[in-house]
Formats: sequence, structure tokens, C-alpha cells
Amino acid sequence: MASLQVFVFLLGLVVLCHSDCFFEELTIKDVNNPPKGCVDKDGKQRDFGSEWVTDCKQCFCSKEGLSCCNMIPDADTVEVPEECELVVDKATCSSRMVQKSDKAKDCDPV
Repeated sequence: MASLQVFVFLLGLVVLCHSDCFFEELTIKDVNNPPKGCVDKDGKQRDFGSEWVTDCKQCFCSKEGLSCCNMIPDADTVEVPEECELVVDKATCSSRMVQKSDKAKDCDPV
């Protein structure tokens, strides 16, 4: 049942972020001393079931491994109409599509 919950969570992340994700499978080096969580890219130990955001990536640690998805879509993962431009704000981990001719106006392609 836990695997189904992890799958549903990961699927939700993919749908919500509309951008690239990665999964790093948990490796067990010593069966007598199994890991108690995941190690993030900064070397910090994260408990199983924990969620966090770092560098605009939403991450989750499960007994299967570490999964992270970008919270900000990029032009490679989103269809951007010719008259629009994708503006990214890494400080708030957000983005919006604006008109190339007037960046103050949101782009509403037909």
C-alpha cells in the first residue's frame, strides 16, 4: 500500500510541476544497518516521508528513494506561443507567461 501512496504522490508532483523530475533509487549498502532516510544533494540526511524545497525543486524521501521535481517550468517543457515569453522568478519559485510586446500583460494565447 505504501508503494501505491508513493506512486500517487510522485504522479501528482509530475502533473503539478509540468517540468523535469528525477528519481534516485535508495541503495542499501549494509543490510544489518539499513538507511533511515535519504541524503539530499547537499549531503543532508532526510527522514523517510519528509518533503522539502531546495533550489526551486520539490523533493520527497521514501523507502524507495529520493524524488525531486522542478517547480518552475522552462521553455523546453511548456509550449510557449510565438507572441509570448516565459518569465521565471527563482526567488519565489514561480513563472508566468507574458506578452513579448508588453511584459506587464499576461499572455493569453487563443
